[in-house]
Amino acid sequence: MEKTIYIVRHCSAEGQSPHADLTAEGIVQAEKLAEFFEELEVERVISSPFIRARRTAEPIADRKQIHIEEDSRLAERTLSTRAFEDWLLKLEDSFLDVHLKYEGGESSHEAMERVCNVVDELPDGSKVALVTHGNLMTLLLRCYDERIGFQEWQALTNPDVYRVQLMDGNAHVERIWKEEVLH
Repeated sequence: MEKTIYIVRHCSAEGQSPHADLTAEGIVQAEKLAEFFEELEVERVISSPFIRARRTAEPIADRKQIHIEEDSRLAERTLSTRAFEDWLLKLEDSFLDVHLKYEGGESSHEAMERVCNVVDELPDGSKVALVTHGNLMTLLLRCYDERIGFQEWQALTNPDVYRVQLMDGNAHVERIWKEEVLH
């Protein structure tokens, strides 16, 4: 079994709602991200249904001349339906205890299960870009490297790109996005 998965965090957005669009800066970032992907072999682009993720995926798909597929399992994780003043601590706790679940939310374990299924269902030989969100991206990376957690989430940028190479039951996880690409 061999797969190459590019896990992409969306570009700068106007907010956190599913309908939040990219900012003007995010639109420029999406074009630079598409340039970055020109040299990478990608046969499929699968995006979260959230507007900011789709708008990040569009320039990549356009340059590759491929259709964007949408998968609701790439939508951002809901930590809780309650607004927490200490949400950052709550998020950190959810990385420390992957079964911790807040009111109306999804545990890290549940989110990992749904997003890892996306990758598991990809056929052998796949070269795919998955465009998603920071929390879910970090949890997907954690499926392949259990050391990844809250600190790695905090270090993410908008956009960000990790390459996960799966071969014979082994995974190689590497951050390949360099912030200087934007400048």
